[in-house]
Order: sequence, then structure tokens, then C-alpha cells
Amino acid sequence: MAERLAQVESRNVTCLAPDPPIFWERAAGANVWDVDGNRFVDLGSGFGVANAGHAHPRVVAAVAEQSQRLLHAMGDVHPAAVKVELLERLARLFPGGGPARAVLGSSGSDAVEIALKTAQLATGREGVVAFEGAYHGLTYGALDATARAAFREPFAARLPGATAFARFGDAHDVLRAARGARAPVGAVLVEPIQGRGGERIPPGGFLRALRRLCDREGWLLIADEVYTGFGRTGRWFACEHEHVVPDLLCLGKGMASGMPISACIGRAPVMDAWPASDGEALHTQTFLGHPPGCAAALASIAVLEEEKLVARAAELGATALERLRHRLAGRPGVVDVRGRGLLLAVECSEGAHALAACGEALRRGVIAVPSGERGEVIALTPPLSIDSELLAHALDVVAESLA
Repeated sequence: MAERLAQVESRNVTCLAPDPPIFWERAAGANVWDVDGNRFVDLGSGFGVANAGHAHPRVVAAVAEQSQRLLHAMGDVHPAAVKVELLERLARLFPGGGPARAVLGSSGSDAVEIALKTAQLATGREGVVAFEGAYHGLTYGALDATARAAFREPFAARLPGATAFARFGDAHDVLRAARGARAPVGAVLVEPIQGRGGERIPPGGFLRALRRLCDREGWLLIADEVYTGFGRTGRWFACEHEHVVPDLLCLGKGMASGMPISACIGRAPVMDAWPASDGEALHTQTFLGHPPGCAAALASIAVLEEEKLVARAAELGATALERLRHRLAGRPGVVDVRGRGLLLAVECSEGAHALAACGEALRRGVIAVPSGERGEVIALTPPLSIDSELLAHALDVVAESLA
């Protein structure tokens, strides 16, 4: 499979050396089977996507039923009814209540692009403050707000440079960054917990301080919860841990537990900065409001509610974090063990240590992936529905792989 892939895919996409990856064939719950018939425990949820579990029967049935009735519609001209149902459901989930509106997309980057455009329309200012370590996607607008140099440098000449970067977790440094910005600032873009930057949890009160600062300066607060949303941290959205209501909320990944769909939801007065459509939407795409994706999102949200998976993430995550900390206490090369809900992380002093541990865990049947700028963090984001004994076993394998 690796040899075949190398012949047809850009060499920059899938890492095939020195060891080839496993090639997935099917998945269910928290398990993945590869083309050789090996079974693995997925501690990554397919990059934080399968919050309800891989191929949850209710999500699969919703996609199948919707696909048989209506596979595609004209999303911004003659939309599917299921698009309306999903937007209504998302509006009811928006933190803090109150009227909310949304624009749907297909990826997390889409959601961030929509938020950045909304902020410029609402404030008349194109400048944004984001944070060191931030990852908001790789499309050009989102890339301008993504901090990692390796992603930015090859395309720097095409980036607008409208983003200034502050220290993550330091609300006071936002003012310093804003004063040095190349463009007037209209918004602050933040991950409540940084994902690809290394599962970094800011100090308590950080989001509240950002909310106060944005209110004082007339800036919008954009919460990028593509990674942390839909129960991952033990609340529907991570900003709710500090009772913070953002102006704009970016969602994706676990929104549909396996289908490519995303959304930017915002307070109605902010979203109404977009002009009414006269037949040509200013931001759209062919598959906007794709019916099977909308159906999957509705089904996944229903599963999270009915199976009480948000509360379960909080409870199981606390137990898992305690187990990891106990197993890794005093382990050489382990700098920190942290987490919130079922977003867990083991930070190593060296990226090579984390990478080797992920490789050993994979050989023992557990999928975990490194994150952080140096690959020094092992990210652990299992499905919220994972069996507790299976999770304990998989965490023990990760701990033993760090020996």
C-alpha cells in the first residue's frame, strides 16, 4: 500500500519512511482494523473527530437514510431542509444562549476563514491577535494566524501579515502584540486549549481576561473550538469552563463524528454584519450544507446528549489523568502529564522520546500521535464512548512505551 501510494500522492502528504504507516480498512467504536487484519485501539479518534465513536450506528444510519433521499442540494440557492434543522440545533447550543447565526463549511480551516471574514466586516479592521503555538488551519487566511514557522515560511510571500502573536496564556501580552500589529486590530483568535501546539492548557482565568479585554478595546473574541468542541473537554465547549461567551465560535472535527462538516457560529448582531444575499453569497462553496454531513452532525449531537457523553468525558477523563500521572510519576524524560476531559497529553523533554513511544505503542496495538512544535507531546484524545477498561489498558501501553 505504501509503495502504491508513493506513486500517486504528493510526497509531502503522507510520511512513508522510515517506517510505513498502517493503512486503515475499517473502524468501529474505539477500534481500528488495518488492511492486514490487525486491530488497534484508537487514542486519537482520527484526529479528534470520532467523539461519538467510529461508525456509531446512529450516525451511519442517518448518513445512509439521508443519502438515499437526498445526496446533494444547492446549499446557498435551493438548500436542503436538513441544513435548516442543523443550523437551528447549533444556534441552541451556542454558549450563553441568545440569537445566533452560522455559516457552514467543510473543514476547520473553513470555519476559521469565515470567522476572520466576519470579524473584518463587523469591525472594519483586518488586524487579528493570535497566539504563539497556535494552529488554526493551512488555508491562507487561517495560515496567517497559525504560528508555526514550518507551515508559514514556504508561503510567507503570499500571507497578508495581518496577524500579531501574543504569548499563549498571557492576556496582558495581547495589548503589546496589538500595539505592534501591522494592521488595526479587530479581533482576538484563541484556542481555549491549544491542540496541535501541544495540548497546552492556559492558566485559569485566561479566557475571562481575554473577554474583558476585548470588551474594553472593542474587539471581537473568536474561540477556535474545532478541536475542543462537542464534549471533548467535559463541557460542550471548552470556553464554558470559564463561563465565557465568545462573539464567534469555530467548530468542526467532532461535530459529526466522521463526516466533513464545520461551522462558524456567532452572536446575531455580529453575524448580521454580512449583507443580505441578493443571489450571490460572499462566502460559499458547492457543498455548503451537504445533506449527509448535516444529518450526521444532527445524529452525532443526539448521541452525545442521549448517551451523556459530555459528562462521561469529564468523569472518565479525570480518572484517566490520575492513572497516567500515577504510572508516569518520576519517569525520566517525562516533563508533564495534563488534561481536561478526554483531551490528555504526556509531554516529553525530547521529541525523539515521544515519537519512539508512539511507534512502540503502535507496535503493541495502540494509536497515539505526537504533537507540539518539536513533536514532544503525545496527544491522547480517544472517543468519548470508549470502554473504561479498554482505555485503562491503552493508557498503560502508552506509559510502558515511554520506558
